Amino acid sequence: MAEPKILIVDDELVVIKSAERVLRSEGYDIEGALGGREAIMKIEQKSYDLVFTDLKMPEVDGITLIRWIKKSKPSIGIVIITGYPSQDTIKEALELGIIDYVPKPFTPSVLLDVTERAVEWTKGIKPEEQKVAEEFPPAMDAELERVIYDYRKKPGCLIPVLQRAQEIVGYLPPVVQRKISKGLNIPVAEVHSVVSFYSFFTMKPRGDHNIRVCLGTACYVKGIEGVVSKIKETLKIGIGDTTENRKFSLEGVRCLGACGLAPVMVIDQDTYGAMSPKKAMGIISQYDPALAEAATSEEAEEEMAEKEG
Repeated sequence: MAEPKILIVDDELVVIKSAERVLRSEGYDIEGALGGREAIMKIEQKSYDLVFTDLKMPEVDGITLIRWIKKSKPSIGIVIITGYPSQDTIKEALELGIIDYVPKPFTPSVLLDVTERAVEWTKGIKPEEQKVAEEFPPAMDAELERVIYDYRKKPGCLIPVLQRAQEIVGYLPPVVQRKISKGLNIPVAEVHSVVSFYSFFTMKPRGDHNIRVCLGTACYVKGIEGVVSKIKETLKIGIGDTTENRKFSLEGVRCLGACGLAPVMVIDQDTYGAMSPKKAMGIISQYDPALAEAATSEEAEEEMAEKEG
């Protein structure tokens, strides 16, 4: 069976090219459209299985395009890919029936994960029934069903269910939000509004260990920028990203409530103060044997170089 044909819609050519490069390397059939108007013209002339669309575009925006596709070509699967995910537009898109959501800037792993899930949809497998994504296997799905069943008649059940769902799945993508909406008989827009309001909920996959660095004034003055740069360089990720092996996620926050310890880093539930780039990586290495080994080797090389010098 041929790979699904995918149309990437964005008013920034660099975004289209980036997505094309990632997805074509995996064998997908990709085309691009610079905006909603061009996308409609292409969809009228050709057949597509998936459309990845930005939301904020001139003339014909993403929501207008989604509405047109749902009316004119309802069999096409739709994924949002945007750097401006306002709460209202995401809620509207969820209600219109998008498959998933990719934030910009995106990493290759996140884009590929979402594409794989969307492809299953095009093959006639509803997202709730997928058994292909590692982070959402059948056993996990069964546990989520059990949690929804146990809480469904309890007052104020939404937040406890979302908390347990995030513990089970690791994050709260649209497919999980729709599943909870259906199971609790709560509008999907209400589910999304709660997910987007509380900072401890996330719609993006997180690693086994979540690293949070404080970007507030006290930490900034005391050098958190150098700490963040070192973490980015070593783990090869940016703020909001997850490492390729899903070991670590990196999150920037405005306050961690520990200004007296500035600059501050939190890993999972553990708080570390007076961070320096070297100290931060030493602590992070304790969570990953491979990083610890690499750090030891680097230190040995530095000592050798000093002696030779």
